[in-house]
Amino acid sequence: MNLASPRSPFVLAFLACVLMIAAALYLEHVMGLAPCPLCIVQRICVIGFGVVCLLAAIHGPAATGRRLYAGFAALFALFGGATAIRQIWLQSIPADELPACLPSLEYMMEALPFQEIARLVLHGTAECAEVNWTMLGLSIPEWSLLGFIAMLAFAGWQLLRRG
Repeated sequence: MNLASPRSPFVLAFLACVLMIAAALYLEHVMGLAPCPLCIVQRICVIGFGVVCLLAAIHGPAATGRRLYAGFAALFALFGGATAIRQIWLQSIPADELPACLPSLEYMMEALPFQEIARLVLHGTAECAEVNWTMLGLSIPEWSLLGFIAMLAFAGWQLLRRG
């Protein structure tokens, strides 16, 4: 695989996103860990980053197009990283200071305006602060943050590289 080609790095980044989503689905469906609202937002950001990379791989853009794709990908990585940091912060505060759990997303979609739903979901809840699984001492949002940092580094490399 030629990394000088504009397509190859984007294909690898897309495949990394597929692996991240596969791991999230494994944790949800095999291990029984239900995603909280912030986890769902992070999944959306991983999928968005992956879709941008897939489009770039299909398109095979020149330098300007590669930078545009990298810029859009960086936005998904930044937003996903911010939600991961928010969730890590929620996991670090005492349980009595956490906001209450939210009603189901279906109910909120029927009863609340979109802006209120977005505010509530991004604010996070007590459910987002639970640490149900760790690997090598890191929780799921900490692993997600590492993934978003890698995505941001990839986007930065694509923005700054010549050729």
